[in-house]
Amino acid sequence: MTSSSHATRCAGALLVSALIAGSAAAAGGGGGGGSSSGAADVSHDLTAAQLLIDRKGWAGAIVELEKARQKDSRNADVHNLLGYSLRKSGKLELAFARYETALRLDPKHLGAHEYIGEAYLMAGRPDKAREHLVALARLCGEKCEQYEDLSKAVAAYDAGAPVAQTARQ
Repeated sequence: MTSSSHATRCAGALLVSALIAGSAAAAGGGGGGGSSSGAADVSHDLTAAQLLIDRKGWAGAIVELEKARQKDSRNADVHNLLGYSLRKSGKLELAFARYETALRLDPKHLGAHEYIGEAYLMAGRPDKAREHLVALARLCGEKCEQYEDLSKAVAAYDAGAPVAQTARQ
């Protein structure tokens, strides 16, 4: 998947999350988009982080996402994007911790399964990447974008492509 299609997908997901969170708050309910009930609204932090991610401003995105995590530590989307930004900035071990938290909070989080799979490829653990590929097949089928992207990354890894090219730039 290209960076622009990743950015479009993430921006769309964040917009939907923000709208859900706003609607839920207006209706007196909890947050949305992977957050815990009654959680603080982190939509502005997520939007700011996404703008930085779109420009590959990993350090700035990490700052924004840490702010969001302080406000709502139970938001799987925050942990997933924080993991993504940490991975892209070369902090693979920290990224794993964020992805694992996202999946603990939301075991069906498609993006977290895809991204942790890509991180496992970077770490030379294709076996673990395949476990998340199987999870994606179970959760969304083999035609969903996250499955297709991770499947391509695993195939490229198996074909001997440099690891940096198997995970999105």
